[in-house]
Amino acid sequence: MKKSLHVVGAIIENEKNEVFCALRGPEMSLANFWEFPGGKIEAGETPQQALKREISEEFSCLIEVGQKVEDTIYEYEKVIVRLETYMAKIVQGVPTISEHADAQWVSRQSLSQLEFALADVPAVKKLLSGI
Repeated sequence: MKKSLHVVGAIIENEKNEVFCALRGPEMSLANFWEFPGGKIEAGETPQQALKREISEEFSCLIEVGQKVEDTIYEYEKVIVRLETYMAKIVQGVPTISEHADAQWVSRQSLSQLEFALADVPAVKKLLSGI
């Protein structure tokens, strides 16, 4: 039986309406795919608390979490992922990568040019449709 993971992703938008996207490194699962940064929800955490913690740990900045954008279940080869994505904005600091291979601020229109992890695609489509 496949393992199930419940994870969260932050759609961090700046004042230029650009979205912060992170490239998974070669040592990570789903290597070389882009994603909305986030991670696993730990026991006792709400999705919003998990997002704040993950962004602080991985990118050394603080975010404010807004409305939920998407709740997707995607079955990969070895794992079933439930990904909840939320709009967010940085309230303190500048994102610095520590685990990812790269990160970029990307205009909404340009999101379709990045190769996203498949669980992230429904949220990308919502952003492209203008939510």
